[in-house]
Amino acid sequence: MLTVYHGSTCRIEEPLAGVCRPNLDFGIGFYVTDLKEQAVRWALRTAEVRHKDEAWLNVYSLDMDVCRVLPYRYLCFETYDADWLDFVVACRQGRNLWSAYDMIEGGIADDRVIRTIDLYMRGDYTREEALARLIHQEPNNQICIINQEIIDRCLCFTEAFLLPKTSAPLVVPGAADTVMQGYRTACVSFAYFYR
Repeated sequence: MLTVYHGSTCRIEEPLAGVCRPNLDFGIGFYVTDLKEQAVRWALRTAEVRHKDEAWLNVYSLDMDVCRVLPYRYLCFETYDADWLDFVVACRQGRNLWSAYDMIEGGIADDRVIRTIDLYMRGDYTREEALARLIHQEPNNQICIINQEIIDRCLCFTEAFLLPKTSAPLVVPGAADTVMQGYRTACVSFAYFYR
C-alpha cells in the first residue's frame, strides 16, 4: 500500500474522479501525491487563493498492486521529458488525451516549471528550449485517478488533518498554477482533490 495525500479546503472521505476543472496537467480526475509536504503546500495555497478559513491534509492508502494487476490503463512519466511536456501541454490546451487512461502518474507543472510551460505554450520558447530548461528540474509526483472504479476499489481514506494557517502570506503564483483541481464553492462530505 502506498500512502498518498490530497491537499484541500475540506475533508474528503469519499473522493470523486470527475469533480475538477478541465485543462489540468493530466486531465480530469482526483489528484493525489505521495509527497506529504507537496500536499500541505497545496492545501495552504488553495485556502489562501480561495479565501477559505480551513486547509486540510487528507490521507489515503492506494493499492498500487491492484491497480497494476487489474486491466487498468496506467500511464507513468518518470521525468520531465518530451513525452511529459507534449502530454501536459495538450491537456492544458483542452485536448483530452487523458481520457485514454484510468490513472496517470508523473511530475506536476508547479511553480518551478509552470513558467517554462507557459512560455512554450505562448510560443516564446521552442520545444527544445523548454526541454533544456525542464531537464534540470527534479520531478515531484502527482497521481491523477481518472477512473472512479479505481478510487472505489483501490483508494482508502485513512485520516484527515486540519492544518494550521501560516501567519506569513503565501506567494501566489500565476493563474495557470493557482487551481490544480476544480473550484468548489461548497465542500461536501463526499468530494474533492489534490496535486
